Amino acid sequence: MKPQMAAVLTLSALATGIAAAQGPASAGAAHPAADRTRDHASILAMQGEYIVDFAFDETVLLQPGYERHPAMRSGGNETVIVVEDTPARVVLQHILVDEKSGHVTKHWRQDWVYEAPNRFEFSADQTWTVRALPAEQTRGAWTQCVFEVSDAPRYCGTGRWTYDNGIPTWTGDPSWRPLPRREYTKRSDYNAISAVNRHTITPAGWTHEQFNTKVRREADGRQIELAREFGFNDYQKTKDVDFKPAYAYWEATRDYWAKVRARWDGLLSKPPGLRLKTKIDGMAMIIPLFGQAEDLQAGKPVSDGDIDRVFAKWVEPAGGR
Repeated sequence: MKPQMAAVLTLSALATGIAAAQGPASAGAAHPAADRTRDHASILAMQGEYIVDFAFDETVLLQPGYERHPAMRSGGNETVIVVEDTPARVVLQHILVDEKSGHVTKHWRQDWVYEAPNRFEFSADQTWTVRALPAEQTRGAWTQCVFEVSDAPRYCGTGRWTYDNGIPTWTGDPSWRPLPRREYTKRSDYNAISAVNRHTITPAGWTHEQFNTKVRREADGRQIELAREFGFNDYQKTKDVDFKPAYAYWEATRDYWAKVRARWDGLLSKPPGLRLKTKIDGMAMIIPLFGQAEDLQAGKPVSDGDIDRVFAKWVEPAGGR
């Protein structure tokens, strides 16, 4: 972890209440003339090569007897590649590279859509429901949707970019997301996170702040909040890491992953949404899809039918067929 990380965590954690209060409506009131071109440039500024620090700290404990879990620290070398780029839509793919071995891992993906008419929401275990967005919420706003390594859905948020004092910052509205990969194998006391996400473009790269509340959603509709958590992901530009293995992987597999995205989009672009029939770790889909991508990279054929069979086995429309 970088030396300044502790100070940043302390200061940024104090901003939790501010971030929650500055939802899309208040941001729009302060900046009535949304500048889509400037927003688009801010989103594209996240592309590039980075050394990344990931830090997560439970802060406020909300239930009697709940004990604060250990802080989590990790990091990696990550390149962010522009996959799609139009004035109203940008798709950014993150790819990790192990510096010693050169091993490549396709990581998370973020899609940005201007004035999106709808978005998916994590509505129940392994279920994402597509809901229409009110015009007043999306006017001048960008919806960011985040996807798993297999391009399965994670969460979406809607908000406006602001430029107070020359600092490009996007803050999403509160939205639901499933347990993060760092915790779903360790925790069973909660089953959802209510999160506010904030992205800021900085001179050295960009940051992703997460203002999370860990919640146990009960079958009767009750929501029991266990603890709040602050996450800080720091993307620092680098020229010291060889990312050629990542670009070689993407060159060999990008058409394949475009086909995979198209299948997910077919279920997430309109109601009702989808339900995964996998365990929470999603490995039942990650393993075959990653295996097919590796086959392509090795020069072996992969048919559309091979992809379709994975989806037919593990994905269905929300509410069942």
